[in-house]
Amino acid sequence: MKKVYLVHGWGGSSSGGWFDWLKQQLSEKGIEVLSFDMPDTDNPKIDSWVGFLEKNININELDKETYFVGHSIGCQAILRFLEKLPENTQVGGCAFAAGWFSLKGLEKGEDEIAKPWLEKKIDFDKVKTHCSRFLAVFSDNDPYVPVSDSELFEKNLGAKTIIKKNHEHFNEVLEIPEILEFIS
Repeated sequence: MKKVYLVHGWGGSSSGGWFDWLKQQLSEKGIEVLSFDMPDTDNPKIDSWVGFLEKNININELDKETYFVGHSIGCQAILRFLEKLPENTQVGGCAFAAGWFSLKGLEKGEDEIAKPWLEKKIDFDKVKTHCSRFLAVFSDNDPYVPVSDSELFEKNLGAKTIIKKNHEHFNEVLEIPEILEFIS
């Protein structure tokens, strides 16, 4: 049976917007959905977010029927979690909305929070030993994520990328059908 883990973004929560829609759609298809309220969401730190995932996801249950869906910094948390998985652990796929490796338009103070996420490298080769299917969805008018990051997702992960029109940072979006199709 498929299982999907949802990881929200910076300042977000496990409910609202397209997360609620996706949970309902997946549940109606008989897919188990688990979503978390990540710790200290207004001041996300790599160690606490990845540690939270390690504590709350049973890695012995991960398999090709397991999917991860992330929004914004949640995408980074998922990649950093995958990077640390034991050898031979495989998951079915990862779908990302507004994921990033660079940022723009940050306010004072946000740059210091983002700095470790931007500077601490991810071992993409190691990530790809655990997952070979990636979807990354971007918006052409995201105030924080440059559209050019889509090329980095393609280059670093071999991700299929989609650029949507006028979805900003996907905070007000109520559904992302491409993610549902990717999982179903």
